[in-house]
Amino acid sequence: METLSPLNTATAATAKTGGAREKLSTDYDSFLTLLVAQVSNQDPLEPMDSTAFVSQLAQLTQVEQSITSNETLDKISSQLSTSGARSDVMLLGHDVLVPTDQLSLLDGEARFSYALDAAASKVSARILGEDGVELRRIDNLPLGAEARHEVVWDGHDSEGLPVPSGNFRVEITALDAEDEPVFHSTYASGVVERVAFRDGWPMLGLDTGAEVSPDSVISVR
Repeated sequence: METLSPLNTATAATAKTGGAREKLSTDYDSFLTLLVAQVSNQDPLEPMDSTAFVSQLAQLTQVEQSITSNETLDKISSQLSTSGARSDVMLLGHDVLVPTDQLSLLDGEARFSYALDAAASKVSARILGEDGVELRRIDNLPLGAEARHEVVWDGHDSEGLPVPSGNFRVEITALDAEDEPVFHSTYASGVVERVAFRDGWPMLGLDTGAEVSPDSVISVR
């Protein structure tokens, strides 16, 4: 199982602030060189006005403080990401219930569930193969919106023949009395096989082929 680390994100942030600090150091050197040169060549009878130099030095100091603040925030963000990643890694090998229409058929059985936003007059489920072909249709499913309804597919197709184990997709159709669609959510369980990072955010890869955010996990077993 492949597990990726958030260190690439932290490294990129560190490199960014490191580059900014390097540029600031160069600006400081240039400023001091210019200041020494002008002080050395000024007319003693008409000393130069130091206001501009004081203003520029203040600006450089503000930039340095900003860079220091960013470095501190990067460190905090890196620590939080690492802590979160460790927590997500603990889910490896566990069965999680998440919002998804992808499910696995194992030992002749697959379970999924759905929740309706409003009561429906007709609810059915279609089990689709990876090629999108309908293998089984399950009609007369529960109509209420008061709870999440669990459905068990017995692993047989429309002809009553057993379907080999594998990954499938379920498509819920819910209609009201006017045959208008009723909004719904579909849920299924899957075993966490990997933790990956997408743009610095952790994602759980399930054995069903689904990839979900850890925040979407409803239950773990």
